[in-house]
Amino acid sequence: MTPRTPHLLIVDDELHVRESLSHWFIEDGYEVSTASGGKEALALLGRQHFDVVITDIRMPGMDGLELQKRIHEVDPEVAIILVTAYASVSTAVQALKEGAYDYLVKPFDPEELSRVVEKACEKVRLREENVALKQRLAGIGHEIVTGSSAAMKRVLELVDSVAPTDATVLIRGESGTGKELIARLIHARSPRSFGPMVAVNCGALSEGILESELFGHEKGAFTGAASRRKGKLELADGGTLFLDEIGEITPRVQVDLLRALEDRKITRVGGTQEIPVDFRVVCATNRDLEKAVREGTFREDLYYRINVFQIHIPPLRERPEDTMAIAEHFLKKYAAAMGRRVTGFSSAARELLLRYPWPGNVRELANAIERALVVCPEGQIEPGHLPIVGRTTREAGADEDDLSLQAMEHRHILKVLRLNEFNITRAAKMLGIDRVTLYNKMKKYGIERP
Repeated sequence: MTPRTPHLLIVDDELHVRESLSHWFIEDGYEVSTASGGKEALALLGRQHFDVVITDIRMPGMDGLELQKRIHEVDPEVAIILVTAYASVSTAVQALKEGAYDYLVKPFDPEELSRVVEKACEKVRLREENVALKQRLAGIGHEIVTGSSAAMKRVLELVDSVAPTDATVLIRGESGTGKELIARLIHARSPRSFGPMVAVNCGALSEGILESELFGHEKGAFTGAASRRKGKLELADGGTLFLDEIGEITPRVQVDLLRALEDRKITRVGGTQEIPVDFRVVCATNRDLEKAVREGTFREDLYYRINVFQIHIPPLRERPEDTMAIAEHFLKKYAAAMGRRVTGFSSAARELLLRYPWPGNVRELANAIERALVVCPEGQIEPGHLPIVGRTTREAGADEDDLSLQAMEHRHILKVLRLNEFNITRAAKMLGIDRVTLYNKMKKYGIERP
């Protein structure tokens, strides 16, 4: 989910101060509103939400300290930065004691104010993410922990062992087994749970976009870089960075990532300043990284850096005793969301669910239950409601008798992927398309890597 743009309110009785600060922060990529005094500021706060308020202390009528008090009566979570040309220790102490985020003395360095505002916005963002995280905690990992197989009990024991530490974790398993859910469970049970959980799908982005996504960029770093932007490594500061499909990153990005993981410092694209970062790293892959190291497509030093503690999630076909518990979980979840009066599965449907090998794992099972509920408004789910009737492990849509252009493209892409052992980079080169296009076509046809 793309972070929303922080909204600032600048309150000062001097027009040139409001205009200069407004221009400065708009250039920095913020949304900015201004007010000439306390009354106008409170009126604006009554109509919309602000993340940060920058206010002068000495103003006619209501001063900044009184405004701060009134703002916090309305919204105690707003970060307030007070500025004044008449500094005194007692005023600063009073301001901070009454909840100001910071206190600056005029004339101040605009860069210093920018740093203070950036940190204040970060604090607000983290608080919002923490609230959202707490709301999701009850459901995190439920699809994983549902069931009683010894294999999944072992996975959860490993999660409980590693979560309280800061050790880097490598989660392995086939597509659809729930690697991101396990990563979120590790984060939720760690001391960093009140920090952000930032996820990056390394396989879905081209090299240039991934570099900017990870490290951020400065304004003007490349065409289209209209403002400075933080990267995911910087946004994960204080929390957990989840690198999904880590095996898909290119050699050049591998070098930059290794340096960042070792030094805990990053430099934005187009920038020169080193920025310290503090995050816990969790990676996931369904690739054979050891083979990639032997073939020279994945750096050995990066492999050892991310493979500190390994968790393997078994495919659903290896723990069939969990199938019905997970299916019933999704049935309750989706039936409630759709308003369906479905009471369960018929014995024939249960037999089918248990017999099917689930090549797409938990993700495929969830999709099958959701689709069944679309065609079954009430009663019990029967075999005919399930999209897996008559299917084997052969991928849906790959019927050799289907001569449509779409089906032929599907079969050809699948053939090339198998020839290249599902190596996305090699398969894309053979097909004459880029990795992102191939990745999107795989999603379109529901092709999962083994």
